This record gives sequence, C-alpha cells and structure tokens, in this order.
Amino acid sequence: MKRTVIAMLLLTMTLGTVAQIKVEISEAMELMGILSRTAGYEEYCHDAAGQYSKDTEEWFAPYRNHPIIPYYQDIRAKYGISYEKVTNMAVHLDIEKGKVKLVGDRKELNNGWQNVDLNDFISRLNQFYTDTRFHEFYEQHRAFYNETAQWYQNNVIPVFHPEWYGRFYYGKEATETFRVIIGFSHGYNSNGIWRQLPGKPREVIAVCGYYLGSEKRGPKFDAAILIHEVCHSFVNPLLDDAVNTSIMQDTGQKLFHLSQPAMMRQAYNEWKTVINESLVRASVIIYLIDNGFNREIANNVLTTEMTNNGFLWMPELVSALRQYAISRNKYRTLNDYYPEIARCLSKYLDTETSRITKALE
Repeated sequence: MKRTVIAMLLLTMTLGTVAQIKVEISEAMELMGILSRTAGYEEYCHDAAGQYSKDTEEWFAPYRNHPIIPYYQDIRAKYGISYEKVTNMAVHLDIEKGKVKLVGDRKELNNGWQNVDLNDFISRLNQFYTDTRFHEFYEQHRAFYNETAQWYQNNVIPVFHPEWYGRFYYGKEATETFRVIIGFSHGYNSNGIWRQLPGKPREVIAVCGYYLGSEKRGPKFDAAILIHEVCHSFVNPLLDDAVNTSIMQDTGQKLFHLSQPAMMRQAYNEWKTVINESLVRASVIIYLIDNGFNREIANNVLTTEMTNNGFLWMPELVSALRQYAISRNKYRTLNDYYPEIARCLSKYLDTETSRITKALE
C-alpha cells in the first residue's frame, strides 16, 4: 500500500551505528494474514510472494468454507476490518501451546474491532488454527522465514536509526521498544502498529510486507518502508488528541476532497488517514536529510509523493517540518507544533483555491 521509491543505495549505505534491532517472524502475524487471504480480503491476495503464495493457496484453499470465513467476511463488511486493522489484531495475539490468546490492552483494538465480540472471534480463530493444522504449515516454512529475516537484518537494518524518532518527535530519547516483523502473507502491505503490555515500555512495531521483485529472483524490501511505518507510531496518536482533531478537521476534509481520487486508489478513505499519511511522508524526507542521505534521494522521494501519490502539498509540509526542526526552543515536540502544521496546510488550500478561482474569472 505504501511503496515510496528510494534508490537501492539505501540498502547498501551504512551510516553511523547499526541499530541493535532483531528482525522477527511471527506465527500470529501469518495466521491473521492467511486467514484474511482465505476469506478473500483482496489486499491479502496479491500472490506476490512466489512459491510461498503457491504453498499458502494449496494448503488453505480447501478451508474457504470453514465456519470462520463468512463470519470474518461479515465483520469486514460491517466494521471495515481490513489492511492495518488486521495487523493491529495480529500484534495483540500470542500463540502458546497450540492456543491463540489476546494480549495487551483491548482498548488498543479500535477502528472497528471495538464493535466485535473479541472472545467470540478468538474462539473461532482457535478453531481455524486447529482445523487447518496451521502450526504444521508454519513450521514447514520456518527455514524460509528465518532466511528472509536474516537477509533483512543484514541489508535493511543498517540504515535504520531509531534514535532519530525520539529526537524529532519528542525532543528527547524515545522510551519505546522498536520491533520489526516481516509480514510474509502481507504482500505489498506494510503497517506501523503499536501496543502496550502491562508494566512494559510501549512497543513501536513496523510490519514490512514480503514480495518479490519484478524478476522474482529474491525479496524486494525498500528501507523507506521501514522508516515510513515507524513514523506512523509517532504521528497517528497526535490526531487521536481531541484538540488536534478540532484544529485539523476542516483542513483535512478539504484536502481529502481535493485529492480524493488519488487517495482512494491507495485505500485512504478518510481525512484523518490523509493527514497522517501526509505527515509521515514528510517526516521520511526529514529523516533522509537528517541522516545524511544525499539531496537527490530526498528530492526523488518528494517528487514521487507529489506526482505518483497525489500529495501535492508535500513541499509546503516539508518546509514546515524543517522550520519546526530549527525552532525546538519554541516547539519541544511535534504535538506542540501541530497548530502550525494545520496553518501550513490551510494556507496551501487557500493558495490552490485562489489559483482555481482566478483561472475561472
């Protein structure tokens, strides 16, 4: 869903200290992804993973009439369970001794899940897990999972700098735990998710989808996806604040209306998503500048966001974030700066409206 293009230089540069983050595989993540594929969720049916897609289809196609399938299709239709909401459930699951259980705060399962009887869902999910012999499938592919995770560890993690996030968004060292999970059944989908376990630091989780390149000779991972998805864990909560929502809503709705065709093609179907995506994508460009990537790369990313993805206001937003970065005595956190972001985007809209009006005079 989010495939900002950065030159493969990103995968070979080694800047500073390599982040001490262990790339993970997750049985729960695969369970939710494969359930979604079996239920026909189109965003999980890309067949982009080569032999793994074929293996998945062969093993799970006979279970398309499993009792959970119409139920799971129904909650998608009723409550919009899709894309990152599937991932949100997955990071709140644990599988132990053949049983699937919920972990963490159930209040973090929102955006549709709050309308679902979670106990009933987990009961049905356990039956699917057992009936499909899911663990057997998972174990048969463990070597493939581990090999891919190690490739990612060696080639992508060296250009990831988690220390930047706290410094940029909070003005101090982040207290979060950073995690990276490969979503082998996610295809082109990648998501930034977070969770809070009792007595533990907040976890910032990037789930990076696995897919093959055009020549299908190996996995295609863009380091920008990881940078992007981690930004979501810092940006999205800002718009959960009622004050920020109130100052951004009118502008956000107008931006969504202005760019709706381009946004809908990317499955961004509400104004809050457009605002969050805008801030995340602008943050990625600031990350590139701050971490020593050359300006050509940053320019290519900015241009791609405008011409390919429909974020025509990206130059103004990047300029606003660069102003924030040099005004930290006044704005300690990005939350403090949020009213200025709203003003920046509102000014962009006024300029565009004036241009349109003048053209029609």
